[in-house]
Order: sequence, then structure tokens, then C-alpha cells
Amino acid sequence: MNDNTKVLVALLAGVAAGAALGILFAPDKGSETRDRLNDALKDLSDTIKDRAAEEIENLTAFKDKVVDEVKSRFATASEEGFNKTEQQQAPVAEQI
Repeated sequence: MNDNTKVLVALLAGVAAGAALGILFAPDKGSETRDRLNDALKDLSDTIKDRAAEEIENLTAFKDKVVDEVKSRFATASEEGFNKTEQQQAPVAEQI
């Protein structure tokens, strides 16, 4: 997790805690307080789900980039190895 993500998670947790405490100490009826708290928690849940989906997309893109890079390097190394093998076999084949 990078620093921006940590800050965002801490901010969201603080907002949720503040909203929950504010709702709990508000002079509303119990049912209204529970409804408001439930709505606030649903909003927080949705925000967390959205952020998690974004991070999953970022990780998937990063994984794809790494896999492509590894495949490219492997193909290059394999081709270079094949070329060197051919270069070393050519003089031996001429001697035969």
C-alpha cells in the first residue's frame, strides 16, 4: 500500500468514526439514529468497495505489465542463445 492509499484509508476511517459518534450523540429518536448510522455505514462500505476495485485494477495492470516484460526478456534471451549456438555450430559443421 502506498502512502496515498494509507492516508485515504485513515481519512475514511476518521470520517466514519466521526459520523458514527455524531449520529450516536445526536438528539434523535433511536430508530432515526440507527437509520442514519446504517446509511453512513453503507456509504463507507461502498467507498471501500470502489477503492478496493480500483486497487485490484491497478494490481492487475501491473501484473500484466510484469508478465509481458518477463516474456519479452525471455524471448530475447532465448533468441540470443539460439543465435550463439548456431554461430558456434557453424565452424564445427565446416570441419566435418
